[in-house]
Order: sequence, then structure tokens, then C-alpha cells
Amino acid sequence: MAQVWNQLQFFQPGWLDLLEILVVTFLLFRVLVIIQRTRAMQILLGLLVLAGVYLISQILRLSVIEYLLETLFQYGVIAALVVFQPELRTALSRLGQSRFLRLVNPMQEDQLIEEIVHGVEELSRKKTGAIIAIEQEVGLDEYAQTGSRERVLVSAQMLETIFTPGSPLHDGAVIIVGPEIRAAGAILPLTQYAVSDKSLGTRHRAAIGLSEETDALVIVVSEETARISVALRGRLEREVKVARLREILGGVLPDRGSPLTLTTQDAG
Repeated sequence: MAQVWNQLQFFQPGWLDLLEILVVTFLLFRVLVIIQRTRAMQILLGLLVLAGVYLISQILRLSVIEYLLETLFQYGVIAALVVFQPELRTALSRLGQSRFLRLVNPMQEDQLIEEIVHGVEELSRKKTGAIIAIEQEVGLDEYAQTGSRERVLVSAQMLETIFTPGSPLHDGAVIIVGPEIRAAGAILPLTQYAVSDKSLGTRHRAAIGLSEETDALVIVVSEETARISVALRGRLEREVKVARLREILGGVLPDRGSPLTLTTQDAG
């Protein structure tokens, strides 16, 4: 009886074990949140199916299938590191750069939203091309360094000035951090995936690319059509009206309720 009790005590977790379980659970949750709606999630589901087949092959002693799957798993790890390099970089950046303090207080939010909305509305009315990236939890300093570093308060007039055709910074992106414009003329990464809609230009591809690598909200104004588009989490919503843009900005700025979901198709 004493021997049985000693064995049962092995299964009684201490506070360190509980802490470890909580940490692992949190990390798994964060990874699943990051890779949702990406090809990595589809591959993960495929791997779970293969793992199930491997388990069945062990139970039924299907030696050939078991050997093939063991070989696949052995070399598949290296292949996965190569194939999923963009997703891994995104995941690590989001885990490593998440910030717990917001840069905009509630009193500034409404004013900031209105300045951005008014600026984008005017750019659209004048058919002036523009791309504006709004930082959230993942820092955009890496991309800000590719442009002209600024530190001015966001205003509709400043956005119009930066994107005026012929200005030295109009071809690049504006990066907004909190209530400030931190960079202009910045170069953003293009999406690495095939884009089915061939009418999407470089600005749209850059908006999708940045939203794939970070959690930034990216606004694009087309100089050909004057249409407004918004990219978030690798998805692009097109023909966004002013009221909808205001709603989207309200959903991504702090203390604005439930997480935003774009009513859009995948970019790829």
C-alpha cells in the first residue's frame, strides 16, 4: 500500500509544475493565435493527421507505414524550418516584441482617429497615392529605419504634405506610433505569397507584406482609383468607406472592445 501511495504522489503537481503548465499553455495559445488563417495552420492540421496515422500504424504494427512516417518526421523538421521561415520570423517577432503599455491614452484616441480619417479622405479625394502603417504591439522600428525619421504629431495636413506628388517622401510609407509620425518614406516588405488579383499595385503588396510580418494596421490609398484599402493580419479589405475606416481604427486602437476582423478575402 505504501508503494502505491508513493507512486500516486508522483502525479501530485507542485506549484512549479503548475507554473510550467501555465507558461506552456500561454505559449501554445500565442503561437496558435499568430498562425491562424495562415498556411502554417493548414500544415499543422496536416501534421496532426499524420501523427494520428503514425499512432494507428504503431498499434496495428504496420511496419512499412511506421518506417516511412518516422523518416518523414526526421527530415521534415529541417524542411519545415526552410519552408516556414517567414512564419517563424513573424512568430518570434510577435513573441519577442510585444509591449504591455499602450502609447495612446483614451483622450487622444478620438482625435487621432479623426486626423487619420480626415487625412486619408482628402488623399482619396485628390487621388493621391499613400500607404500608412499604424504600429500596434509589434514594433516597427526596423522598417522606420529605412525611411526619414520623424517625430511629429499625426495630423491630416501633415499626411497630405508628406504624400504630395513630387515630395521627396511621397513614394514610401508613413509609420505611426501612438499619436506621432515616427518615419516617412519608409520601405515595407512585399508579400512573399502569390496575389491572385493582378490589379493590386506595389503599395497594396507592401501593405499585405507588412501585415503578414507584424500586427500593424496598414492603410492604402490608390492613386489610380482613389479607393481606400486596409491590410491587417495578412488580409486586405478593399473599397473601404470613411465610416468603415473609422470603425476599423476604433477596433485596433487601445481600449476599443473586441478584436477587429476584416470582412475580406485572403490576399493570396
